Amino acid sequence: MKTLLVCTSVSHGNTRRVAQTMAQVLDARVVTPQETAVTEPAGHDLVGFGSGVFSQRMHPDLLGFVRALPPSSGRAFVFATSGLPQWPLAPFTRPLVRLLEAKGFDVEATFTCRAFDTWAPFTLIGGINAQRPNEADLTAARTFARGLANRSTTTP
Repeated sequence: MKTLLVCTSVSHGNTRRVAQTMAQVLDARVVTPQETAVTEPAGHDLVGFGSGVFSQRMHPDLLGFVRALPPSSGRAFVFATSGLPQWPLAPFTRPLVRLLEAKGFDVEATFTCRAFDTWAPFTLIGGINAQRPNEADLTAARTFARGLANRSTTTP
């Protein structure tokens, strides 16, 4: 299975660590939107799209990259790291999932975990979740990636 992870990780490298952990399981390459062409995802069996969360939104660089993608019929997943948990009624991954689906991707799953965050008000207290993503978060990322890999081996 040929897999690509497109990842924007700008503050503390949290999302990149999660992406690299998943990449080890999926034997994938991790790139930023600036490091790849919008035509590259089409050449992969599975594409992951991830970023840190900023004000309950995925990073604008990643969203812009996805908006520029040509129509696809590929498999995809979304992953994110955030200082705060997702709101159940308005998950921050939902707009990206909908954007990918509008492009024709079959979005199989999403993965989120908490991460070190020093966004404006948290700077005053030295940030939150200073030890995250931790080993439990990375283990969850590995398990998530294994699930994606197993789906591809059982899908005709």
